[in-house]
Amino acid sequence: MIENRLTELESKLALTEDLVDALNQTVARQQMQIDSLQAQLRVVYQQVQTLTPDDVRTPREELPPHY
Repeated sequence: MIENRLTELESKLALTEDLVDALNQTVARQQMQIDSLQAQLRVVYQQVQTLTPDDVRTPREELPPHY
């Protein structure tokens, strides 16, 4: 009886460790994606800050010439 319970607990522990490892990998991958997106956002923000009013176009100015 106790041996069966111990075996069951060991199995659950192994599955839990696998799950925690998988979750850690997911969190690490997501953090890398967040870091990358933040870096991209900084670049876009810097580009927007350097725009002058002459650089800003209205949607009508963005239409292709055949319209």
